Amino acid sequence: MRQFLLALFKGLADKAAAALCDRLDVYIKIRENKMLKIRLKRLGAKKAPTYRIIVINSTTKREGRPVQELGHYNPKTKVMKLDLVAAQDWIKKGAQPTETVAYLIKNCNEDGTLNYVKKETVKLSKKAQAKAQAEAEAKAAAEAEAKAAEEAPAEETAEA
Repeated sequence: MRQFLLALFKGLADKAAAALCDRLDVYIKIRENKMLKIRLKRLGAKKAPTYRIIVINSTTKREGRPVQELGHYNPKTKVMKLDLVAAQDWIKKGAQPTETVAYLIKNCNEDGTLNYVKKETVKLSKKAQAKAQAEAEAKAAAEAEAKAAEEAPAEETAEA
């Protein structure tokens, strides 16, 4: 391939032809080794996004033409439909899922719906954390006092 390119650009200076051949070699390698990504394609109105889960060349823009559409995802209602078998097949072929799509595939049921688990922990403010800690310390102190009070009468009855 390199000799063909050098023959094609023989009218140019040797250094310029070699540099151009190097650039073309890199471009051809990139085109031959298309890196496929499984990512989200944004649809929907402003502040009301919906996404399609697609397989696409990594160098293509976000709304570009996909190789294959695998499903859809609505983050507002947590509704998802995914062809899980096709997604896993593409991953075996070498397609790289984005972080979000990897999460969606990991938490997908067999029928392609999202297994969404709502977080049960509530993040407290600093004031609320301090108040909860003070209540816990007060409760621990009260329990220690009650335990000590129970032990004291037991000792008195043992002495008598």
